[in-house]
Amino acid sequence: MAFRNYILVCGGTACESSRSDQIYQNLIEECKAQGVADEVQVVKTGCFGFCEQGPIVKILPEDSFYVKVTPEDAKELISEHVVKGREVTRLLYDKESSRKHAKVEDIKFYQKQFRIVLRNCGFIDPENIDEYIAREGYQGLEKALFEMTGEEIIEELKTAGLRGRGGAGFPTWMKWNFSRQVQNDTKYVVCNADEGDPGAYMDRSTCEGDPHSVLEAMTICGKTIGANQGFIYIRAEYPLAIHRLEIAMK
Repeated sequence: MAFRNYILVCGGTACESSRSDQIYQNLIEECKAQGVADEVQVVKTGCFGFCEQGPIVKILPEDSFYVKVTPEDAKELISEHVVKGREVTRLLYDKESSRKHAKVEDIKFYQKQFRIVLRNCGFIDPENIDEYIAREGYQGLEKALFEMTGEEIIEELKTAGLRGRGGAGFPTWMKWNFSRQVQNDTKYVVCNADEGDPGAYMDRSTCEGDPHSVLEAMTICGKTIGANQGFIYIRAEYPLAIHRLEIAMK
């Protein structure tokens, strides 16, 4: 089913603490009340990465970037933007610019960013596997399982230059290769999502906004090193990340 508008509501921890879930619910209710429920899809996404401006709502196809939205703004966003086709200027990040300058790529905060790990955060519903697949999700796993040997995967990692995200930046191929060379009937893949560094939320953002990418990578690792069971070690203070990982696993 094709929709006229897609409304993306940040569902990251920071925005949820500022009532973004209520914004999400209110937008759905307003779509019904104003007769456009069949024309609009409201999606709760992962973190947009611009937490100081949250809660964030982005409306497509105009790519309008609304910031510091409140649940009470839902009615106006639907009546003005969706029904009448007029942006709600007071909520735009750049209130002085024309529509074309309200887009994410024109916001200086994002202009020097090239997202790799967080490429799907803010774009997909992390609780919907189809949206992950629509952005090439699980294609890497399919290739690894049916077209590549463990040695070939190691060589691919060498070429990619993938490194650990900790301070040491340890080469991923080397870590996987060490594990691959160990002769044992039982091996495990352990994903460390504890994130003990103060003020660091990259693991939380990934698990909350793109949990399938974690599962896909762990499964590729399992194929490579000869493991058939994996564990995700995650802190209790990340309940939303745990919730979305559990959904992704199912």
